Amino acid sequence: MRINRILLSAPLVVVALVIQVTVLARLQLPGAVPDLLLLVVLGLALVYGHVAGSLIGFFAGLLADLAPPSDHAIGRYALVLCVIGYIAGLAKPDTGQHRSATLPLMVVIGAALGSTLMYAAVGSLVGDTAARHVGLVGLLLSATLYDLLLAPFTVPLVMALARRTEHESVIGDGTGSPSGTATSDSAYGWLTTGTGLKASRGAMKSVRMGARIGSQRGGLLGKSARDKVGRIKGVKRL
Repeated sequence: MRINRILLSAPLVVVALVIQVTVLARLQLPGAVPDLLLLVVLGLALVYGHVAGSLIGFFAGLLADLAPPSDHAIGRYALVLCVIGYIAGLAKPDTGQHRSATLPLMVVIGAALGSTLMYAAVGSLVGDTAARHVGLVGLLLSATLYDLLLAPFTVPLVMALARRTEHESVIGDGTGSPSGTATSDSAYGWLTTGTGLKASRGAMKSVRMGARIGSQRGGLLGKSARDKVGRIKGVKRL
């Protein structure tokens, strides 16, 4: 990933994890816990694409697995967010910006349902039965509802920040900027034009000097020829 993406993604992931652990997890809401970290990963993946989305999701999930009070196997949530970030990144438009909020909204709903199902499936594989007292249907409904309530305040802001960093990186890159190329070409054209003017001026000066020298030589030859003729005529007259 690019440096500007890392510089933006790392603080957002850390801040989202801190808020989720210290605030959202202590609200004692029925069902699932609002997943702010998931929404941050979705916002970044929708702008950066599937490759960056999968990498950001993996490291964000791994950080969540290591952060206290973690009560599940390490790597479980990292796997979930890695897959979710990859799938969400596939929804990135070719133009770089979504025409409406329908597609990001559908991505949030699908990610809320998919992450809960994957988390429960991986938990069943490793023998984690902590979510059985809540019920899978209750987890799906509550996770989707909480994520939809938080999405309008989180996903657009994260996407706007991500687009801004992408725009600044394109402008700052001299090789990728059309204006930078045009500037360099125009500067090169001005240099070549100036050199041509200097060369033409030098050629004109050399031509003028040659003409002067030729005229001087012609004058001397004409004078010497007239002297010779005068001498010959003088001798004949004598």
